[in-house]
Amino acid sequence: MTKTTSVKPGRTGEFRRFPFSPRLGICRCALPRTEAEPFEGRTEARSPAGNMSAGRPFRGCACFFTDNIFVGRFGLHVRYRDEPQLRRDHGRIEAEVQRRKQLPHQSVERRAIISKCYKPKHPEVYTLQDSFLAPEFLEIERFCTSPGADLQGLLSYLESFSDKRIYRLPVFTEQFCQALLDELENFEQSDMPKGRPNTMNNYGVLLNELGMDEPFLTPLRERLLPITALLYPELGGACLDSHKAFVVKYSVHEDLDLSSHYDNAEVTLNVSLGKEFTEGNLYFGEFSQDPSPVPKYIEVEHVGGRGLLHRGGQIHGALPIASGERWNLIVWMRSSAVRNRLCPMCRRKPELVEAEGFGDGFTEPPQGEELPQTVNVCALG
Repeated sequence: MTKTTSVKPGRTGEFRRFPFSPRLGICRCALPRTEAEPFEGRTEARSPAGNMSAGRPFRGCACFFTDNIFVGRFGLHVRYRDEPQLRRDHGRIEAEVQRRKQLPHQSVERRAIISKCYKPKHPEVYTLQDSFLAPEFLEIERFCTSPGADLQGLLSYLESFSDKRIYRLPVFTEQFCQALLDELENFEQSDMPKGRPNTMNNYGVLLNELGMDEPFLTPLRERLLPITALLYPELGGACLDSHKAFVVKYSVHEDLDLSSHYDNAEVTLNVSLGKEFTEGNLYFGEFSQDPSPVPKYIEVEHVGGRGLLHRGGQIHGALPIASGERWNLIVWMRSSAVRNRLCPMCRRKPELVEAEGFGDGFTEPPQGEELPQTVNVCALG
């Protein structure tokens, strides 16, 4: 089910609220809220080239320490230039900048402890198997890898939402979703150290810290490539070479909703894992690079085992849950060929910094080479 809503634009310098619920927070008209965290940690089981793109290590962008810093009190993401500016404009948040700088080191420490001490309840869910995937997903995969596969043919298998290029498709079986949730709850109830997905989600699990990157998430991303290549060719859909993946949890006494934002990704996969809940629908606004003076929002229900594919730059959020518990798997998929030219979070040429694992999906050009003026992403991959 979808609902379409028009939003009256705020005047310059004012704040405006998303109309569905007073809990959704506020966004500055001139600066859409964004969501950005680095990929924290390295999968110990990864092969030496497991976090490399064509032999080059992945990097982050230095804007992670200056841009898109979430201030929960106001539901805003802000930009950091210096401490006086922050105190003047937004209050003291230097502690958040320092916290971000410690994330990679802390995540590596957590991964080491979890790898050594945690005993999985369902070790089989850590390695992707065909039996986990919905039969309809396998049928879509077969079509997209067949000769002559095209966009129109693919769309006949998918559920499309308005003109926002948001698509729903079956991904996992109900049995796998139940087993994965049981494993995640077992981890949550353990005494293991836990990192949270980002500053907007206080509950959830970073899947790289559980060691799921190489055996589960990388194969899943690679199996999605024939689909994303047809749906999002201009975003590097054929060459999504890294990711950040996490599970988010919403319940009445924990996180209820999610403020509007856009993802640090070229393409996002959002899969509903369960459990039983009411309300909490997703909503989608305009594409962040193509804002509208009167944005229209659509509301999309969750369907267990099914995933939504959307552009990372699509402004979206989640309405408050009314009862029960909701878990979703989120995979931010990134193309170094696209983002090496322009960081999607600061909209500048990335200032590369060292990172763990997949970083933020950037790579350095080979020594002595410059980035080409244009990239034909349709021909990549």
